[in-house]
Amino acid sequence: MSRIASTTPPEGAIIPARHPKAPAIGSKIPSHFGHCFGCGELHPTGLHLIAHAGQAANLTAEFTVTENHQGAPGLAHGGLLSLAFDEALGKLMWLLRSPAVTARLETDFLLPVPIGTTLHITAEITGQVNRKVYCSAVGRINAPDGPMAVKASALYVIVTMNHFINNAPKEYLDYVSKHPEILAFADPDFEINP
Repeated sequence: MSRIASTTPPEGAIIPARHPKAPAIGSKIPSHFGHCFGCGELHPTGLHLIAHAGQAANLTAEFTVTENHQGAPGLAHGGLLSLAFDEALGKLMWLLRSPAVTARLETDFLLPVPIGTTLHITAEITGQVNRKVYCSAVGRINAPDGPMAVKASALYVIVTMNHFINNAPKEYLDYVSKHPEILAFADPDFEINP
């Protein structure tokens, strides 16, 4: 029997309720890790993507394309745009307060995204079945209602924090233990058992 992965929620999937301790509506969703290329404020050439919690199981995010993000001359690299969507969609897990990993990401490129463009992303959870969380997003050029340049859908799987701890190099875990300020996931109330 073969399994076909999909980013479309199956029949019977629910839209999960926001966790009572999810970031407040309109508030900035924290970076999970200061050196993350997608959202880390400490990464010198990263996207520095900033996301804000929406009213339901949704959020808005944005980042500005710089010369560090180009593929073809003057244009954002397609893989980098996929990374931006993975980051924005992954931040939806803060609304559930459940750590998760990307199982599948599908990205459609509709328009080129030039250097200097601010990409405005809206993302939402479209369904959940057990540990599987389905999401989708759109990215618009230079304004929340600007031309749609990219759209994506994804499947995330909720994991325990041990997934991250057991797969990080020991030297890096030692570094993080000496600099806990770079790891926002060190929230003692964060749900660690799916």
